[in-house]
Amino acid sequence: MELRYLTPLTPEEQAAHGLAHPQPLAWADRVRFSEIDPQNHVNNKVYHEWFEIARTEYFRRICDPHYVGQPLPRTVLHSATIRYLVEILPRQSYIVTARVAQFRNTSYTLDQQVWCDGSLRAMLSAVMVMLYPDGSGRKYPLPDSLKRSFKTEDGAQPAA
Repeated sequence: MELRYLTPLTPEEQAAHGLAHPQPLAWADRVRFSEIDPQNHVNNKVYHEWFEIARTEYFRRICDPHYVGQPLPRTVLHSATIRYLVEILPRQSYIVTARVAQFRNTSYTLDQQVWCDGSLRAMLSAVMVMLYPDGSGRKYPLPDSLKRSFKTEDGAQPAA
């Protein structure tokens, strides 16, 4: 199956390209020359950019619709942990995924992965906090419909 770039991949496409478990959001692209470091592999900082693109796309496509009729929150990256597993080389195609693993009243933990040639290459776990858009710093509750979506679509669980 041909890999489609910069378009959300279906669960079937994800499985056909070696992802162990299809994710709510997955998109593919190809390594660019500017992303290569002197060791001739993808620079570590580039993974952060890929994860950020997927993270913002996840929020836009999956979370935004649950805020209809109310202002969108300020989405703040509270913390992130990345683990590099296997390098990615020039001209390779890759898939970046995103899914919510757990959530609280005003935040959620987003698990992300980078896949290449059917193998997991990097993982990131990010805690995202919702704030009111007025700049006050007050935390903004997640809508109940979004929490339900996290459970049913992502398989997420409420944090203890």
